[in-house]
Amino acid sequence: MNPEESEMRSTMNAGTSASARKPGSLRGLWVLGAALVLSAPGAWAQAGDAKAMLKAMSDYVGRQKTIELSFDSDIEVITPSLEKIQFTNSGAALLERPNKLRMNRVGGYADVAKFFDGKTVSILGKHLNAYAQFDAPGSLDQLFEALRAGHGVSLPFADLLLTNSYDTLIAGVLEAKYIGRGVIDDRECEHLAFRNFDTDWQLWVEVGASPIPRKMVITSKTLNSAPQYTLRIKSWKTNVEPAPDAFSFVPPPNAQRLSPDTLIGLDELPPETSTGAKQ
Repeated sequence: MNPEESEMRSTMNAGTSASARKPGSLRGLWVLGAALVLSAPGAWAQAGDAKAMLKAMSDYVGRQKTIELSFDSDIEVITPSLEKIQFTNSGAALLERPNKLRMNRVGGYADVAKFFDGKTVSILGKHLNAYAQFDAPGSLDQLFEALRAGHGVSLPFADLLLTNSYDTLIAGVLEAKYIGRGVIDDRECEHLAFRNFDTDWQLWVEVGASPIPRKMVITSKTLNSAPQYTLRIKSWKTNVEPAPDAFSFVPPPNAQRLSPDTLIGLDELPPETSTGAKQ
């Protein structure tokens, strides 16, 4: 724990002790006020507003020929002793529609780069000095589905980058809410919430002419302790000019070529957590 975290925890503990001694404390008023806000009729707008904002985000993203972004992501696992552990990753991506992609993701247990030149997918495990390749002619939309379904390697934000993400995201939604405004990295955002049969998910979309998806949280309701996956898009640029070799892959010296079937091991989690409950 760093000094700031220690100071924060001490402050929180002190506040808790004080509130326990004072029945009419500010802490109690804060909790009561939050409960009143969340339960007040009309606090949330109709589902149509949330769906319309989701559609506007989808249309905006789908129109962009090139996108360059960076992101942070968190994934939670539940241990056999019901302890919730969170693992964090950071990364970046560059895409050019209809069929080019470069992405990297770095965490405590993997350092992975992905390349797609419109014909071949190359995935490099830098921490292993090993790579795998497979043919995947087609669009980016088709690539995202192939990675998910056929090779066990998914992109955390793939559904947000589809040409028509709305149809994919809204499929199976049982309930939609517009929660209100929030702030992500000093940017005002619309806060949307959706419920599916087995997941709840929230999306924060930047306010303005460029409705950029800034944060997404997915909660698995059917898993014990409801683990979450969180994505935060830190930077976002459009109309970029990729270098001529931006999507080309050249294996590093002495890198081992692996079968595509081994790609399942290039995960966001340490190997010992692979059989536990996770989002």
